[in-house]
Amino acid sequence: MDLDALTGCLSSSACLVTQTTSGLIIGMLLFLVAVGLTLIFGVLKVVNFSHGAFYMFGAYFAMTAYHLTDSFALAMLAGAAGTAILGLIFERVFMSRVYGADVLMQLLVCYAFVLIFDDVVRLIWGPEFKSMGMPSAFQVMPLFIAGGVVPPYYLLLIGVALAMAVVLGIGLSRSRIGKVIRAAAHNPGMVSALGINTGLIYGGVFALGGMLAGLAGALAAPVRSLTPGMGFSVLIESFIVTVIGGMGSILGALIGALLLGLIRSFGSLGFPLFTEGLMYLFMVIVLVSKPTGLFGKEAA
Repeated sequence: MDLDALTGCLSSSACLVTQTTSGLIIGMLLFLVAVGLTLIFGVLKVVNFSHGAFYMFGAYFAMTAYHLTDSFALAMLAGAAGTAILGLIFERVFMSRVYGADVLMQLLVCYAFVLIFDDVVRLIWGPEFKSMGMPSAFQVMPLFIAGGVVPPYYLLLIGVALAMAVVLGIGLSRSRIGKVIRAAAHNPGMVSALGINTGLIYGGVFALGGMLAGLAGALAAPVRSLTPGMGFSVLIESFIVTVIGGMGSILGALIGALLLGLIRSFGSLGFPLFTEGLMYLFMVIVLVSKPTGLFGKEAA
C-alpha cells in the first residue's frame, strides 16, 4: 500500500490528468466489450462466455488489415466487420441450438469455443506475441493538458467509444429496430406472433455484440500486445462491469466501465499489489447495497 503516491497524484494536476486519461481508455475499451455482452444477455438471455474471443479476433483482424493496407480506418472496419460476421455465424450455427437449455450447457458450449478460438489464432497467426504498432497518423507530439501528457490516440479511442454509446442509446430507444429488439427481449413470443423473424433479431444482436467487442480489440491493437488468449482477462473484467452496472443496462455498462477503469488507474498507484482485489471489492460493495447492480431492474 502506497497512500503517499496516491495522495501526491491527487494533489498534482499533471498526474491527475494522466491517470484519469489512462482510466478512461481502460474504461472505454471495457465498455465496448461489456455493452455487447449485456446486449446479448438482455435480448437472448445467454451469458456469452466466449465474448472475449471476439475482442481477440478484432485485434488480430485489425492488425492484419493494417499491415496489408497501412490504413487504420480500414483496420478498424476489418476488426468490427470481421467479428460481426463471425458472431452471426457462431450464433446461427451453434448458440441458437442451446437457447432455453440449462445455463451449464450454454457455458460449456461457450467455454469450448474459447479454447477452439484460441487454438485457431495460434494456427493462423502463431503463438508468439504480436504488435500492430501505433498508426503513423498518431505518431505525433502528445497533448499537454494542465501539465498532464495525453497521447492524441487516446482521444480518438475515447471519442469512438462515446460515439458508440450515443448511437446505441438513441438507436435502441428511438428507432423502430431498437423498439423491436427491446420488445423481443421482453416478450419474444408476442413479437414472433406479429410476424417478425425473431431468429433474425437474435442473429443481428449477436452480430452487433461481436462487432462491438471486435471494435474494442481493433482500438486496443495499437496500444496492447496481441497474443492468443488475450480475450480472457478482458472478459472477466467485462463481466464485473455488467454486474456492477446491471445486466442488460447500456447506461450501467458505461458507468460501470468508467468506474472500473478509474479504480484500476488510481488503484495501481495507491494499492499496486491489490489493484485486482479493489475491482472485486467494489463489485461486492455494489451487490451488497444493490443486488441488481447500479442500473439493473428487479425481475418481474
